[in-house]
Amino acid sequence: MTDELIRNDAVAPAPVAAVTVKARRRIAIQREIVVLLAMLVFNLLFTQHFWSLQTFNVNLTQVVTIVIVGIGMTLVVATGGIDLSVGASMAISGAIAPMIFMHLAGPWGIALAFVVPVLAAALCGVFNGWLVTRLAVQPIVATLVLFIAGRGIAQVITDGSLQAFDMPAFQWIALGKVGGVPFQVLLMFVLVAVFAWIVRKTLFGQFLLVTGGNERAAYLCGIPTARVKMLAYILCAALAGLAGLISISVNSSSDANVVGLGVELDAIAAVAVGGTSLMGGKAYIGGTLIGALIIQLLRYTLLAHGIPDAAALVVKAAIIIAAVYVQRRQR
Repeated sequence: MTDELIRNDAVAPAPVAAVTVKARRRIAIQREIVVLLAMLVFNLLFTQHFWSLQTFNVNLTQVVTIVIVGIGMTLVVATGGIDLSVGASMAISGAIAPMIFMHLAGPWGIALAFVVPVLAAALCGVFNGWLVTRLAVQPIVATLVLFIAGRGIAQVITDGSLQAFDMPAFQWIALGKVGGVPFQVLLMFVLVAVFAWIVRKTLFGQFLLVTGGNERAAYLCGIPTARVKMLAYILCAALAGLAGLISISVNSSSDANVVGLGVELDAIAAVAVGGTSLMGGKAYIGGTLIGALIIQLLRYTLLAHGIPDAAALVVKAAIIIAAVYVQRRQR
């Protein structure tokens, strides 16, 4: 009888811990939803023309690349890392794509212009993951290498020139519509749903969170922490490459100096505001979407009320500080 009671006591905390984690996730997401709804109400009452469908589409399309990059950043941050090279991965991807479809006509040229740049960006993730997992370089230092050199690689590929193009078949990824809804917005929501499912329902997602929570303990339990981290960096870079294709499609041009410039800061801000701990062990993909929408809506609100974009950067920095402070209080 005593042994049975001991066994029951040993098992009991597990479901309690699971319930606690789920409750914390709900609280975090609910808090961000409240902030987003408050901003929407404010704009509906005090911002002119906010009711228009055009304003709605502009805000959604401008947040797409941040969300896509933010999804990958969430995976990396969940492992306890960071990726400062996502902007460079976007630039490399955006530099390669026009070179393919402008010199290789037909469906094959379009298909390769989607596949090859994303694979090239994924190789950047392999390099980052190799530095982090094999050479034990701190993630912020490891990804700083491509943050500095990656954009230079993109400039060398294009010989520093602007690539302008008019290729509707390729640009459909950004300019096409399905039932009146921009395809890039639908793609964004699909990616959010897929990766939210991966994080919450797959073995890789569980390994990801355990690795970020306590890498040493995860390794001793037999979890392949190096491979988990490597895959996180590869997915992050590949998603950045996809975002680069959308970016150049919107602008009908590719400029290695501009594509993806500053996106790493927006992605990190979206992740932090979305409730994912920058210390690792958590990954809220839906929260990243909400965080990106909050940042985009805040920027739109400031610009709509005559506040310069430079001030928006200061406010964005303040939001990151506030998000990190809330996370530390929760811990």
